[in-house]
Amino acid sequence: MDKVVSSAADAVADIPDGATLAVGGFGLSGIPSVLIDALLDAGTSDLEAVSNNCGVDEWGLGKLLFAKRIRRMISSYVGENKEFARQYLSGELEVELTPQGTLAERMRAGGSGIPGFYTATGVGTQVAEGGLPWKYDTEGNVIVSSPPKETKVFATAEGEKEYVLEEAIVADFGLVRAWKGDRHGNLVYRQSARNFNPLAAMCGRVTIAEVEELVEPGELDPNDIHTPGVYVQRVVALTPEQAADKRIEKTTTRPRPGAPDEALVDDAATHGLGG
Repeated sequence: MDKVVSSAADAVADIPDGATLAVGGFGLSGIPSVLIDALLDAGTSDLEAVSNNCGVDEWGLGKLLFAKRIRRMISSYVGENKEFARQYLSGELEVELTPQGTLAERMRAGGSGIPGFYTATGVGTQVAEGGLPWKYDTEGNVIVSSPPKETKVFATAEGEKEYVLEEAIVADFGLVRAWKGDRHGNLVYRQSARNFNPLAAMCGRVTIAEVEELVEPGELDPNDIHTPGVYVQRVVALTPEQAADKRIEKTTTRPRPGAPDEALVDDAATHGLGG
């Protein structure tokens, strides 16, 4: 079955207002930026996004957030986005912060048909006991907080231990980016861009993949496939320009070999490292 769609706009055209999206990527690595831009252009709003983070102020999911198209976020890390913090603290955005490993497993469980699982992460904290602020009002008062979760004691090799029940996540749509993909929807991710993409692909009822290089069925070694085509319903082939348009969240540099010692001294003084 050929799952290739002619454009990103066509691929997201049936995503309605109020939909839940599982979005791949970690920071700005491996984010489906072309599909996100297509959603922005479509005017889709009132979205709930499940993603490790919400991009940055001017890229990735941060674009949808800045346009106030996102109603609710389930995520692990939001520290690089000032607009995210502003909307959350001013009561414009509901946020369910989730431990990173728990979020990954909730998404994997959703794609595996597992309704929930027990984990030790969060036991003895507000993650399990409830009370985490999900939404504020304009005056800074908490109006929605996390509910308490079921806990259970299990016998382990170290003795009895308490665990908390976490529910799986199943999203209406999954949006991912792959390095290579074929017309059947089989996907290969490259290096760190693998991150949350396989999980977002699994837990979406309808998964849309933008691929940097489209190949024909049979060209991918089955041993190299990270997401089987059974999880993917639509494939969008990127242009070379779209595939190359990648942003760096934080640039870290070091002096080039042979640079004058003064550069090292100046750099150390700038960062408070001088003796």
